Amino acid sequence: MKLETVDIRQAASAADIVYEALRKAIIEGDLAEGENLRQDQIALMFNTSRIPVREALSRLEQNGLITTQRYKGAVVAGLSIEEIEEIFEFRALIEAEVIRLAVPKLTGKTLDAARRHCQAFDSEANSAMWGEINRNFHYSLYEAARRPYYLQIVRASLDRIDRYLRAQLTLTNGMSRARREHKGILDACIAGDADKAAELTRDHILGAGRALVTFLEETRGRND
Repeated sequence: MKLETVDIRQAASAADIVYEALRKAIIEGDLAEGENLRQDQIALMFNTSRIPVREALSRLEQNGLITTQRYKGAVVAGLSIEEIEEIFEFRALIEAEVIRLAVPKLTGKTLDAARRHCQAFDSEANSAMWGEINRNFHYSLYEAARRPYYLQIVRASLDRIDRYLRAQLTLTNGMSRARREHKGILDACIAGDADKAAELTRDHILGAGRALVTFLEETRGRND
């Protein structure tokens, strides 16, 4: 099992640390779909008891990142094509509205930060960083909407599909399209065109969803 671990005997919130480590490993693909998560093994790795591990696993299950199976216990959850399509459709609705609300409130400082994230996404060669930079770009714009509950839902949705999206970006030409579309969204924000930014964000997310579904259909078809 591949995890970034720390000694948390003196930590104030052991469950939070275990949760974040497991969440990161799942969304980055270090823990594979279907991999068993044994409480005693994780507790030993973090030098803690099984109680915070159990709490962390419960939170991961609530967020759809793991499931509990009979005779196996906690395992990393997988997603069907239909579930992925639904998540992207939902994201397109929510995120388009969030950026529409954000554009009138964007400051020069916020736009500068978004521009830096956009440039970082263009130049980053390490595929392990793409998911984080992509989030940073979008979130830097979304936060101006002052809708924390919306962003919480967006984050949970991205957590569900991030490992699949990372694979699609790495193994297809998705990065070149994403770079172009990020620039278009940023330009619309700089121009103060909220409707255009919302339209481009919606198209960006739906297009990424279609590309990911096509990629997974082809990949899973080859593995059948």
